[in-house]
Amino acid sequence: MLEDILKQVQTGTLSIDEAKDKLSTYENLGFAMVDHHRKKRQGFPEVVYGEGKTKEQILAIIKALRSKENNVLVTRISKEKASYILDAYSEFVYHEVAQILFWKEKTGFEKSKSYIAIVCAGTSDLKVAEEAALTAEALGSNVKRFYDVGVAGIHRLLNNIEEIQKATVSVVVAGMEGALPSVVGGLVNHPILAVPTSVGYGANFNGLSALLTMLNSCSSGISVVNIDNGFGAAYNAVLIDQLAQKGEIQK
Repeated sequence: MLEDILKQVQTGTLSIDEAKDKLSTYENLGFAMVDHHRKKRQGFPEVVYGEGKTKEQILAIIKALRSKENNVLVTRISKEKASYILDAYSEFVYHEVAQILFWKEKTGFEKSKSYIAIVCAGTSDLKVAEEAALTAEALGSNVKRFYDVGVAGIHRLLNNIEEIQKATVSVVVAGMEGALPSVVGGLVNHPILAVPTSVGYGANFNGLSALLTMLNSCSSGISVVNIDNGFGAAYNAVLIDQLAQKGEIQK
């Protein structure tokens, strides 16, 4: 790419200012430095965290990302802010439960038979589970959802375990005592990204008890992300899934 740009400048088909724009690694919006080279370095464009930003700031960041033909993923964005964005970009998709707004181009990965299993303990954990599922889909992976299969009725998990076992990687979401990742970890031969949620009564300490349970799991192959961080788990799961699709790891 660099050589092509320099040749275009040399031949006069590209101005110096145009070349500088193409070679710039970030764009200064005053309130944000939009990282245009994130996709080249990490495989995915910069993801926008919606909480704490105004709707105008989010729109400006999206415009900057779209100017470089990037896919767009916004997490933790309220319905009110999302409606403002949708007025400008009606092709975007918003999911209110997960508070995710995204737009993406079609990729070859969607044709793959591999998938990420999103395993969710209870209906109260759906917000975090859907954040994970939609993030994974927005980043190009296939997803299969296994919801309300917590340890209080473990037969529900066992009825689905064969399909979960066929996944490349599982994201396991649970609140309360957070036991589900340990159970799944003893039944599958692939990596597990465990997500503790803040769902639970007082002694749950807003997810701390679930977090500690997952960190102290006896099952092997479990990595734990922060409380309610469905996005972080899904991002890592997609990296694993894409390595498998490229044949760099074997399932």
